[in-house]
Amino acid sequence: MQKTEKTNNHIYVVLVKALTGLGKLARLTGNYEYTHIAVCLDEKLDKFYTFSRKKHYSPFDCGYMVETLDCYAFGKHQEVKLKVFKVPVSKTNKNKIEKYIENISNDSEYVFNFFSMITMTMLHGFKIYKAHNCMSFVSKVVELTDSVDMSKEYYKYNIKDIDNLLSKYFYKEAYFKKIKIEQKEYMKYVSIVKNIVYFIKLNAALIYRMIVKRKEKYE
Repeated sequence: MQKTEKTNNHIYVVLVKALTGLGKLARLTGNYEYTHIAVCLDEKLDKFYTFSRKKHYSPFDCGYMVETLDCYAFGKHQEVKLKVFKVPVSKTNKNKIEKYIENISNDSEYVFNFFSMITMTMLHGFKIYKAHNCMSFVSKVVELTDSVDMSKEYYKYNIKDIDNLLSKYFYKEAYFKKIKIEQKEYMKYVSIVKNIVYFIKLNAALIYRMIVKRKEKYE
């Protein structure tokens, strides 16, 4: 770990008590409260950078997302529980993080690493060419801060691991209320047929990359 420059720069790592059906199931089976994770670049905590579904009713239409509170407190839900870590970062490394996120946001090749996510408890994470899930994306950003010693590859950290890793930077844990609906299309219904198409396309992309792209350098 490099010594962090004396600075007022920070990033905010946010653990989310997801209110989705999958989130509730994960809490039952994993005995752990938080099931989603994102990064904020400032203290306003209003833009959450992550990898996730793009619509509530379409879990396989997923990838890089800039979420807002109404993605978490959706529909009838008016608030969501978040656990926030305030991680110090040098100006140089903050710029690296911002550039890393910008590059991903402008690269349409990035997809959601569904395979690593669903096998995390058994295989403990693995890389696929230009693919992230919320855990690997946030862990890579944490690695870029140089503010903690990471004892394993970034893609091997689950949400609970990150919670423990950042414990000394704990900032707040509270219920956050949505103020307005910013993601107008987020709750739009998606048909079963479209969901099947998204499922096939995502799996095909991941399988292709595992076979053809496995030897290429990537993050």
